[in-house]
Amino acid sequence: MTGGIGWYVHHQGAGHLHRARAVAAHLARPCTVIGTLAGLDPGGLPALDLPDDRPLDPAEGFSGRDGEAARPEAFHYAPLNHPGLRRRMALIAEWAERTNPSLLVVDVSVEVSLFARLLSLPTVVVRLAGDRTDTPHLEAFRSASRILAPFPASLEAPETPAWVRDKTFYAGFLGEDAAAPPQAGTDIAVVFGRGGTGGDLPALAAAARAVPERQWQVYGPVSGQAEMPPNLHVHGWVERIGPRVATAAILVGGGGDGLVAMASAQRQRFLCLPEPRGFGEQTVKAEALARLGAAVVRSDWPAAAEWPAVIAAVLDLDPERIGGLHEPEALTRCAAFLDSVAGG
Repeated sequence: MTGGIGWYVHHQGAGHLHRARAVAAHLARPCTVIGTLAGLDPGGLPALDLPDDRPLDPAEGFSGRDGEAARPEAFHYAPLNHPGLRRRMALIAEWAERTNPSLLVVDVSVEVSLFARLLSLPTVVVRLAGDRTDTPHLEAFRSASRILAPFPASLEAPETPAWVRDKTFYAGFLGEDAAAPPQAGTDIAVVFGRGGTGGDLPALAAAARAVPERQWQVYGPVSGQAEMPPNLHVHGWVERIGPRVATAAILVGGGGDGLVAMASAQRQRFLCLPEPRGFGEQTVKAEALARLGAAVVRSDWPAAAEWPAVIAAVLDLDPERIGGLHEPEALTRCAAFLDSVAGG
């Protein structure tokens, strides 16, 4: 029997699972999604649901790193006496022994990457944008058969070592939304993902009042209280955001992989507001987009008085700059790459 592929997905945000689902639809081999999937839809794929490994005290938050001074230098997150962490590793080992997979895609975890090597599993380790030159990341990359970058080579961080680049397959953006023809809409679409803090309703209301000639369509989590101007519409979380924003004149949101992929596929004028992430993931990506003239980038939400000028600057963008980063065959090309690595 042909060995299948496992795809470990990190539980910070929904983008890792969306990427796995999008690529798995094109794989020649069966694919099992592995991760803490509570509340997330594996899209019909076989799934191994793992216990949560986040801090037992929710007040500690979760950054993917623990504060243990004596933690081995090859790890980011290895807290002691955590039953969830112990059980999830046991389940991964049991799954590997039972199914004899040909490949494990790790998106993303240094610890799972190194654990897979101890299980004698070939891995493709997903390397997100940002500065990943710290010791744990480099050891995970060293342990991998290959590295997968879910972004174009043109967005590569300048400090990435040559040996890491040589080992990397640049898949391009791996979003579920196909390219759309240019639309002549007038709305402003604002998208907040699950992995961040969400939108602030008073700030959104102030922005909408500052640009009253346009309708503001807001998707994702929003908190706070404010009097709603008539041109502000808050829709909450929707599963398939692409069709909702395809006709917008401007897309506003963070620098996460999914949203940047969608902006590129739909050739949308993009205001990128990168959110704080470990290793400067969104910031480094946003800086690259700005260098290429593919987006207007702001480090924080603009003040109300700034919005008219910001919108004018975004409208001046050439949408072909960000559209040129889209690779129509990225998903099938990535799937063929993974099938090839799985085949040895």
